[in-house]
Amino acid sequence: MFYKWVKLFFHQLSAAFLLILYFCALEIIPCLLLYQGMIQVNNVLLIKFRTLKIKKVLVSQPKPASEKSPYYDIAEKYGVKIDFRPFIKVESLSAKEFRQQKVSILDHTAVIFTSRHAIDHFFNLCTELRVTIPETMKYFCVTEAVALYIQKYVQYRKRKIFFGATGKIEDLVPSIVKHKTEKYLVPMSDVHNDDVKNLLDKNNIQHTEAVMYRTVSNDFTSDEEFDYDMLVFFSPAGVTSLKKNFPDFDQKEIRIGTFGSTTAQAVRDAGLRLDLEAPTVQAPSMTAALDMFIKENNK
Repeated sequence: MFYKWVKLFFHQLSAAFLLILYFCALEIIPCLLLYQGMIQVNNVLLIKFRTLKIKKVLVSQPKPASEKSPYYDIAEKYGVKIDFRPFIKVESLSAKEFRQQKVSILDHTAVIFTSRHAIDHFFNLCTELRVTIPETMKYFCVTEAVALYIQKYVQYRKRKIFFGATGKIEDLVPSIVKHKTEKYLVPMSDVHNDDVKNLLDKNNIQHTEAVMYRTVSNDFTSDEEFDYDMLVFFSPAGVTSLKKNFPDFDQKEIRIGTFGSTTAQAVRDAGLRLDLEAPTVQAPSMTAALDMFIKENNK
């Protein structure tokens, strides 16, 4: 057979050329056609995804008290509907539960706040315990927004309130180290990691962690609609609540945004796609990150 094949195609130069064309038709051309077909399908899928504009966003936080919230500016700017619906509820520990930890608030000269929840429950618990906070108490907050929130309870004084630039506890550490002689209290939730503790221990900062509030799932009712193009989470507990409320949740084209590294990791651990992560240097707040993301996505 090999002899016939050589005799047929190599008895003259033109026949050898025909052999090359034969192999092109048999092997190369089908591969090229398949490759082009795959490119076309890929382009169609990309176009389809890109044209799915964000029209409805669910922010897993309570509705802002002020009408001047940046969320409302985003909604008006891009014609997006933004709903506020916490996936979790935060409950204070009772005075009796807190006393079981044997932590004396007045033994400390500074407090580290990682969220507004921490501020609310710290001062509420102080009221319940009838503890009067001295004016000399210093406050260290992960962001300026959290620092400004303290005004709800105490007079804002630059000399005793400090904050980080990006929302990450690492950026707050230099300010804490400058006041190394202080005795720090760290109010926290019952669900937390050891990031703050490890950083403070690493820098030999005297501190006490105290659980002052707990997070529980805020269950959805059967008549609540869940037709969102994007979900925004602020805690790992919110991601857990999503899976609890919707055990068969299929993300598909739904975008997911998070604030904080632990929340971002919780999304990944849940096997979901993370589309937006804040804070960053360019977007230190969730609203800044959301504004940039919708602007890019809804072109």
